[in-house]
Amino acid sequence: MRLDCLEEVVDIEETTGLNRWGYDAYQRELINNPSSVLLVARLSESGGQVVGFFAGWTVEDEMHINNIATRPEYRRMGIGEGLCEAGLDEARRRGVTFVLLEVRASNETAQLLYRKLGFKFVGRRRDYYRAPTEDAFVMRLELY
Repeated sequence: MRLDCLEEVVDIEETTGLNRWGYDAYQRELINNPSSVLLVARLSESGGQVVGFFAGWTVEDEMHINNIATRPEYRRMGIGEGLCEAGLDEARRRGVTFVLLEVRASNETAQLLYRKLGFKFVGRRRDYYRAPTEDAFVMRLELY
């Protein structure tokens, strides 16, 4: 992810209904947080449209996946899975031993993807999400 991607990233964020970070938060992450793992998927290597993104943090031996989203018209094409795999590869390079994420309890599609990648259900956070209010499932992946 680069600064010139941020408008498209925020558009995806708003289109997909993710909890809003907004332009300024992603900009701060890019500029000020070396622990961030910020990736985008483009239609082509030569700078095509951003069709998905991944945002996570590494802290010590842990990665937390904060956001991952794909434009609705590009879903079920492996883009989200590719972004997750690229994020996990970066986590391994940074010496991460486990990865955590929260997923909406109703988001069965995302849960299937995470289970396919090896994540396991480890907990529930009541009323974690807003607009609409919903529980989150906490999932964990052991890398080593």
